[in-house]
Amino acid sequence: MLDVETLHPRELAEADLRTWRDMAAADLAFSSPLLGPDFANAVGAVREDARVAVIRRGGETLGFLAHHRRPGAMARAIGSPLSDYHGLVSRSAAGLRAPEVLRAAELTAFRYTGLVDPFGVFGPNEHRLAHVIALGNTDAETYLEAVRAASPKKIKNWRRLDNKLEREIGDIELVGPDRSREAFDQLIAWKREQLERTGVHDFLRPEWTRSLLLDLFQKQTGPFQGLMINLYAGGQLVAGHFGVRLDGVFHPWIASTNPTYGDWSPGQIFFMRAIAAMPGLNLHRYDLGPGHDHYKGAYALSQVEIGEGTATAATVAGRVAHSLDGVMALAGSRGEGPVGRLTRRMEAIASVELTMGGRMRGLVDAFANQAQRRSG
Repeated sequence: MLDVETLHPRELAEADLRTWRDMAAADLAFSSPLLGPDFANAVGAVREDARVAVIRRGGETLGFLAHHRRPGAMARAIGSPLSDYHGLVSRSAAGLRAPEVLRAAELTAFRYTGLVDPFGVFGPNEHRLAHVIALGNTDAETYLEAVRAASPKKIKNWRRLDNKLEREIGDIELVGPDRSREAFDQLIAWKREQLERTGVHDFLRPEWTRSLLLDLFQKQTGPFQGLMINLYAGGQLVAGHFGVRLDGVFHPWIASTNPTYGDWSPGQIFFMRAIAAMPGLNLHRYDLGPGHDHYKGAYALSQVEIGEGTATAATVAGRVAHSLDGVMALAGSRGEGPVGRLTRRMEAIASVELTMGGRMRGLVDAFANQAQRRSG
């Protein structure tokens, strides 16, 4: 029988922290900075509803499920929507099953959009691909040659743009880690402008997300820390990434470009130079996450499968939640049509907005964006 203790991340004992880190380090699938206790603690510093279900049986610790407990005992991945990867971190021999874990944790359901589940705890579910730049045992130049071979036209165009930018604007320099607070603020501002322009929900509007990113930017020592890599031309910031790293694994959230330099496609130039710089930054894995396949796929030669769906508890309330999720799926909630787009938008709002005012504003923006798409 499972015994689940649910704690705020700051309440975890040192022994639990060590066990969690050991479990994550034991399997490559759990190597993301987003799947360990350090990220949970960072989120817990800005959100009181952060929780970790510590799963035990007979006194033995079997796993950890970091989440936010939301109304109706619904659990969402901790840090969502910034948690591009999430899941139950355990060992292969733990033999855990999600319905029993959720019941023991007194949760009705766990909604996931980037599930990492190497041991099948959550059973069959829908999958999508996430993109990874993984150097493995190769050096950066060998990897870049493989990128060139896979996308010769794109890389030829990159070289042309790289030369054009340097010739017309000035010397190109990639700075990483970049400690400039001014550059950090500029990347955030450009990202918010992009979100507004493209009609995507602004996940940077709530105070907790901005506070989390700033806290991580200011954390610049230790194996878990914020990392910003920026591209400059003629001394001007033209593109950059900001995210979090754990040892040699980097997961960026913010990818921004200076709109003034759009004709030079600085995002393309950034990627190629960033890959070349990975060894110097002691990075072996640059995790781009899911989405934007046409863009990321040219640089990320590796993909991993992540799950999307809802796990429900082995309870009456869980079975009701399962039925409702099935009805929504039949209506197209996981498709690429208008129902799917609106569902994903509503999920983003529910994840990131903690106040009624924020949720109402997000809903108004969502329906306005849907109407704009139809009229366009």
